Amino acid sequence: MIEVDGLRKLYDSYLAVDNVSFSMEAGQICGLIGPNGAGKTTTMRCLSGLISATSGSLKVADCCVRSNLNLLKTRLAYVPDDPPLFDDLSVGEHLEFIGRLYRVPDHHDKAIELLRQFELLDKYKAGATTLSRGMRQKLAVCCAYLYSPSVILLDEPLTGLDPPAIRTLLESVRARASAGATIVISSHLLAMIAPICTHLLVMQNGKTKYFGDTQTLRLQFPHTETLEDAYFAATHSATPAVTQHINSGNDATTPGAVTEAVS
Repeated sequence: MIEVDGLRKLYDSYLAVDNVSFSMEAGQICGLIGPNGAGKTTTMRCLSGLISATSGSLKVADCCVRSNLNLLKTRLAYVPDDPPLFDDLSVGEHLEFIGRLYRVPDHHDKAIELLRQFELLDKYKAGATTLSRGMRQKLAVCCAYLYSPSVILLDEPLTGLDPPAIRTLLESVRARASAGATIVISSHLLAMIAPICTHLLVMQNGKTKYFGDTQTLRLQFPHTETLEDAYFAATHSATPAVTQHINSGNDATTPGAVTEAVS
């Protein structure tokens, strides 16, 4: 579903992403983590085709990002950390627009169910400008889910959400992966997303510090007590980047395989 080989992104003289490589199968959830300026958002924007990679090979949802962008748009959803909604449309009109644009069968019924799931149904006729930060985030996720993309990129989706909404979102991510979607979710809240992630991509200064399943990260730093400790060790150590080969075995593809609490 996602194959990235040697991704580099240069902004003038600034190298934002430096030789990042990883791959993911259907049904896997990857937590994209790292400090501010690590290159997480740039990586997601390159995967979605919103910006062009300086070099490297990117294949997403069986589409070459560089040469097959139009087809990719029908198979991928990208929700940025500050979703750009249409100010002139209501909540319901956003989903009506997406449903018609992607020719989703029974899109109205599916839209109603999504709004009910994310507790936005009472805002159906409300304008986008009247929504809180968290509500805007939830509406963007509903729009992304409506056409059932095979790859979903969520950039800091927990921002502005209250605890019940965070639980709903994480449960929905797990459900989408169980249905076969491949999901990349970036967040600074490692303790929140770790239980649903099958894999982690740890970035720092544009480079890969670790990519592989969540359990193996702990094994790379055996002196640590928690997954969060292992993350800090990975981003503060001088050891070379570690990339684990990912296969389609049951352990690697079962969403929610990690149940350890991260403090």
